[in-house]
Amino acid sequence: MDFRSLIRIFASRMHKMITILGPTASGKTPVAARLAAEINGEVISADSRQVYCRMDIGTGKDLDDFTLTVDDKPFTVPYHLIDIREPGTKYNLFEYQQDFYDVYQDIRQRGKEPVLCGGTGLYIEAVLKGYKLSPVPQNQPLRDSLEGKSLTELTQLLTELKAKNGSNMHNTTDVDSCQRTIRAIEIETYNLEHPTPRRELPSVDSLIIGIDIDRELRREKITRRLQKRLEEGMVDEVQALLSEGIPAEDLIYYGLEYKFVTEYLTHQLTYDEMFKRLEIAIHQFAKRQMTWFRGMERRGFKIHWIDATLPMEEKIERMKELWQ
Repeated sequence: MDFRSLIRIFASRMHKMITILGPTASGKTPVAARLAAEINGEVISADSRQVYCRMDIGTGKDLDDFTLTVDDKPFTVPYHLIDIREPGTKYNLFEYQQDFYDVYQDIRQRGKEPVLCGGTGLYIEAVLKGYKLSPVPQNQPLRDSLEGKSLTELTQLLTELKAKNGSNMHNTTDVDSCQRTIRAIEIETYNLEHPTPRRELPSVDSLIIGIDIDRELRREKITRRLQKRLEEGMVDEVQALLSEGIPAEDLIYYGLEYKFVTEYLTHQLTYDEMFKRLEIAIHQFAKRQMTWFRGMERRGFKIHWIDATLPMEEKIERMKELWQ
């Protein structure tokens, strides 16, 4: 189906979607799964790293959260855009936007309710707002010219390009390494030089619910969860990916757990250094996520915040009241 047909479907069917967002460790996924089960829905992931197969512990897929007990029987809530790419590949916003619309259309055509859930604010905003994006090819001469520059220098260049483009893309959540920042510069440079043609996809009318977690509680949960993931074999998971032949620099590109555990496995960090730096990085990541969500509110999105510490039943009832 072509894009014009897709736009006509969206225009003729003004159904709301439900979006559940929040920072890491806020408990978004079990809430989204439970809500989807209550309203005959299916979950669409908005997580930039859970798209990769065999990157499970480090990305916090927690797929068990999608298996619930309904009428004393196990029931698995359908989920989408998880495990759709191989590790080592570079999945991007352009691909996500198209994948989202394909899944959204399929869910709607089957009479189900889509529930978008995740913490990657850029992905969420892109599909809700209908970002007009172009596929951006690799620019090797540009990459060569940027080689050797520090992350600070690259970030400054990216900031200048974003100002010229009037761009909200590529906040510091997405550019925490030189490789990722160079790709962001590549995209912003291309968009500056090639303003048209861009893909036209419609915005999506969505009820947006945020899971609001106290900063100190969030920090405690992040630390406990990091310890648990290491006990569950996160280091072994990264080692297995390296043993597959995936280059260390590709795993470092994914950031956070994969960056610091890879640096530990390649003897750049001790175990204690890895843990401390990773813990700090995840705390900083969660703070940047909240900064993005607050920015969405300033850009006109209405987010209904619900206390993360409420009992599950109360959370679901409040969400259903808002939905109805």
